[in-house]
Amino acid sequence: MELDPAETFRQEAAELLDSLETVLLDLGQTPQDRDLIDAAFRALHTIKGSGAMFGFDKVAAFTHDFETAFDLIRKGKIDANHDIVTVSLSARDYIRTLIDDPDSTDPIIGEAIVEELQRLIGGGPSASHGVAPTEAADTAAVAAPAEPAQAGWQIEIAFEPDILRNGTNPLVLLDDLRALGPCVVEADLEKVPELDALDPESCLIAWTVTLQSACSKDEIEDVFMFVRDEMKLVITALDAPAAGLFPALDMSMPDDVPELAAVASPPRAAAPLPAAAAPAAEKAEFNRRADDKTSTVRVQAERLDELMDRVGELVIAQARLSQIAHSGTDLAIKAIAEEIERLASGLRDSTMGVRMVPMGSLFGRFRRLVHDLSRDLGKPVDFVTVGEDTEMDKTMIERLADPLVHLIRNAIDHGIESAEQRSQTNKSGTGRIELAARYVGAQVLVTVQDDGAGLDTARIRAKAEENGLIQPGASLSEHEIHQFLFHPGFSTAKTISALSGRGVGMDVVKRTIEAMRGTIDLTTIPGHGSSVTLRLPLTLAIIDGLLIRVGEGRYIIPLSAVEECIELTAEAEARAKGRSFLNVRGELVPFLRLRDVFDAEGQPDPHQKVIVTSIGDTRVGLVVDQIIGSHQTVIKSLSKLHSDVTMFSGATILGDGSAALIMDVAQLVTLGQARAESDRTPEAA
Repeated sequence: MELDPAETFRQEAAELLDSLETVLLDLGQTPQDRDLIDAAFRALHTIKGSGAMFGFDKVAAFTHDFETAFDLIRKGKIDANHDIVTVSLSARDYIRTLIDDPDSTDPIIGEAIVEELQRLIGGGPSASHGVAPTEAADTAAVAAPAEPAQAGWQIEIAFEPDILRNGTNPLVLLDDLRALGPCVVEADLEKVPELDALDPESCLIAWTVTLQSACSKDEIEDVFMFVRDEMKLVITALDAPAAGLFPALDMSMPDDVPELAAVASPPRAAAPLPAAAAPAAEKAEFNRRADDKTSTVRVQAERLDELMDRVGELVIAQARLSQIAHSGTDLAIKAIAEEIERLASGLRDSTMGVRMVPMGSLFGRFRRLVHDLSRDLGKPVDFVTVGEDTEMDKTMIERLADPLVHLIRNAIDHGIESAEQRSQTNKSGTGRIELAARYVGAQVLVTVQDDGAGLDTARIRAKAEENGLIQPGASLSEHEIHQFLFHPGFSTAKTISALSGRGVGMDVVKRTIEAMRGTIDLTTIPGHGSSVTLRLPLTLAIIDGLLIRVGEGRYIIPLSAVEECIELTAEAEARAKGRSFLNVRGELVPFLRLRDVFDAEGQPDPHQKVIVTSIGDTRVGLVVDQIIGSHQTVIKSLSKLHSDVTMFSGATILGDGSAALIMDVAQLVTLGQARAESDRTPEAA
């Protein structure tokens, strides 16, 4: 199915706007950075040109004003500053709305943004506002007063025939040239065949442009920056232009030269071009360099999900084949089964690698959030990210966005103090929030850390008592008290604001992270800040598991949570003295007998095994009858009827076609800790 050209433009523009937001936020911190200024100009230039090409005239007209402003900054005529960056961010949001839903945009908002920009750069309202760039250029050319003759340029342009198929409109590029100054455009029709042999999608016209402008050669080359590899461009300086070269600067086209009139006023109602827009430099599939070794292909996310489902089914079928092969004596079948197992494993890893996305794609979204919250709350905040190259499954990253929004908002609103309060405690007036990601085994740890006031444990406890969650005077550790923050409807905020106070944020965080088979670690140091760490699996699709047997049932334990396996000897049980503790190299580890937890029938095996699992710094042993071995586990979600089953996070299909439940280690660790506390209580008494 072919993608609609307008939809292609929307996708390309979305990536450009995300890149532009990052560039503008960086520019707000280093306003003199030439590379950032050039990057912002190129993004705006591309959006304007592509918008005009695909019929988004409102986008092109509005973006033209900001492209002009950054061109002035690029030429050193005005300086970039915080106010220009702020209004540019608002303009970026308005451009996105114009692209996504142009009919719902309020033109008054756009006019206000442009007026603010003109005020900041020291000019009046833009002459081109509300006029398409082509029309604006025409108006400027006709109305411009005569200026003294100055050096100019002769520009020879010849595009490759496929330039139209690749999504480029040469007429838009000629308009951009005319925006640099008065020019005369001559079309060379020598290679255009007779009408019956004409291919309407091939560009066979060449142009010679004589430009009267003091602009630099680099500015002319910038016009063609995205199609430089698809054309021949010769730029020659005119040292002393003849006085009659631009007679009276009359840029109107003679009626008897139809090809020049066509160049001056490109048809707006032309059929849409078949390929993507000018963001060719942004995506390698549109950049046809002969020596490009890193070309990319855009694939719809649904297709990747479907491919992952097929790979999962292949892994299940391969497991069944392996079991059948090993139960027989045919060596040829065994060899084929081993080869298919190797290929399926490689395909699984490759497919999962395609779905892996750097965390930087997620972290970049929060820079704008911190920027806006810092401004709205009047709290200067430095936002630092670490581990942007850490990769996670695309689905995981999408589901992680909302929890991180809540955590960052809470850190700024509740954690970071005002500048006055920070100065009273000898802190820097600017707060600091760090968002970090790192690998720990087969998990990814995502941490949000601030240097604010930390959690007020006494206030949390008082609120919990007020809400009837605990009895006054009940003995609770700080960790247990802090867990009330994740209780539905719990909030210590004194007032309800647009940002917080209703007690739904942290509850959402906990439910979302648990649904992703993750856990939350919360630590705080009063007066020095708090840290929230999310422990997450790399993927939710296929994991390495440990297949075990308890009674007659078989279960899967995620291998990422397994530390070691040891035998539960009679001596070890005797040393435990009836309590559920095991001495593992001098450290007491509580353990659970899964036969008791699952109410398994029959007698336990004579040589039971203990699987030591860990979540964070907490370790719990799980006593099982048999460890069968490792297993490629394709995770299948449980039905809604099993939503109250907390000890299992899903199920999988084994090689013999039977199902095995996947244990939720976090829930089992919590249960083990609770039983360990009950075992300690009589001893303490």
